[in-house]
Amino acid sequence: MKILVTGAGGQLGTAIVERYASRAEVIPVTRAALDITDSAAIEPFVAGHAPDVVINCAAYNDVDGAEDHPIDAIRVNALAVRALARGVAAAGAAFVHYGTDFVFDGVSGARPYTEEDEPAPQSVYASSKLLGEWFASDVPRHYVLRVESLFGGSTRRSSVDRIADALRSGQPTRVFVDRTVTPSFVNDVADATWRLLETGAPGGLYHCVNSGMTTWFELAEEISRVLGVASQLVPVKVVDVPMKARRPQYAALSNAKLAGVGIQMPSWQDALRRYLSVSSKQ
Repeated sequence: MKILVTGAGGQLGTAIVERYASRAEVIPVTRAALDITDSAAIEPFVAGHAPDVVINCAAYNDVDGAEDHPIDAIRVNALAVRALARGVAAAGAAFVHYGTDFVFDGVSGARPYTEEDEPAPQSVYASSKLLGEWFASDVPRHYVLRVESLFGGSTRRSSVDRIADALRSGQPTRVFVDRTVTPSFVNDVADATWRLLETGAPGGLYHCVNSGMTTWFELAEEISRVLGVASQLVPVKVVDVPMKARRPQYAALSNAKLAGVGIQMPSWQDALRRYLSVSSKQ
């Protein structure tokens, strides 16, 4: 299998390239090799490599910055995805694209969101990502995988890393007590993506997160336990933290559909332990 990975230098892209290297012919593509916002360049680039699969890990992820720079967010998260989708379809390849929990408004809190729930984006970033999902679905064989609160990878810039670093250094850290999430370990997302491709699972929209849900405060407490350090956690509420872009307060996602095709995601606690055991040695 020949797999072309755009956004290969990012958090998820790096994990995918590393974990697939021994299993497939992987073509890592960074911005230096291809500017995905250059729509005219995409189709000949994809055609020249003739991949079986294109995995798009490139994204504009500055949630608050998107409020000030909406065109940049839309250009990367939506229009570039449309151009990629056209290039992938023309090449007869499969397309994998990653979405986000931010497409939901996060006000219900009744149960984890499923793929059947109606999106209600509340920010420029969220709207641009939803548009990207729609454009990606134009490819005959596509997988749109919604991930959430990614952690892991070589960049060590996630909220999990921020909390862990503060706990290790004995510094107080502010964490939300009223924001519920389903964290996603990049290694587990990469492995689930591989399983979808390898097994030829039905294409479409999937939630791809670790099993279970947690508040950020509970997650921070678990990090403290795993690291074996005393916690100096400062509980804060979403309403008390000024942010330009509105976040979904209840953002739990159900991965039951993924389980329905035989892919069981490990619990977020198990994923956290595996990640911290490695990152502590680095």
